[in-house]
Amino acid sequence: MEQIPPEALLDGYPAAMRATADTLRALVREAVPDAWERVRVGWRLIGYDLPLRRYGVSFAYIAPEPGHVHLGFEWGGFMADPGGLLQGGEVTKQVRWLTFEEPDEIDLEATTELIREAARVAALTRGERLATMMAR
Repeated sequence: MEQIPPEALLDGYPAAMRATADTLRALVREAVPDAWERVRVGWRLIGYDLPLRRYGVSFAYIAPEPGHVHLGFEWGGFMADPGGLLQGGEVTKQVRWLTFEEPDEIDLEATTELIREAARVAALTRGERLATMMAR
């Protein structure tokens, strides 16, 4: 399937959602500069992979919707979240996310730390992730 640029995916959303997604994209690129960014067309989201293993290791995604944008973390259930900001614990065992309606809702420092934590956890082996959970 042909890849499309993130801007093409975001074109169909309201201006506030595009601005929110663009702010989150910049935060991910700043927090994890070597991350691979690509649109996952079937899921209608922008995914981020660490350049590990053959195809990369997914650690985050930006999922725009008409009324808000999710910044999600593939291994969020294993992440340290000292501020208790992550959503989704009551919905999924593994994935967690943050939800924003406008860019000014984003706590830049806290969100950047969660992005870095997501990358750290994604780089762990399965056994290391499980050991982290057992230690809590």
